[in-house]
Amino acid sequence: MADEKIINEESEEIETISLIDEDGNEEEFEFIDRIDYNGESYVALYPVKNNENGEYVILKLATDENGEETLVTIESDEEFDEVADAFEDRLFEDIDYGDDK
Repeated sequence: MADEKIINEESEEIETISLIDEDGNEEEFEFIDRIDYNGESYVALYPVKNNENGEYVILKLATDENGEETLVTIESDEEFDEVADAFEDRLFEDIDYGDDK
């Protein structure tokens, strides 16, 4: 897993992460956010290519047998749903939908 930084048109720095899946395929992701939830840490990542539907990926931070941080798939559907809700609450908390009367 390698970390890179790229610059977008607005000259904001965007952190990208290259991940290699179980099949050895490498894919670039844009870092969205990191949260701590129920004593664990999670990251939300947006695929840089082939993401027409706008979905993002949520992975759990874990420590491997060498003591290094690694990203792993969330195995429990319940855990995933809770973390996804927490990310969505955080990501969309500042959006003004114009409902103020």
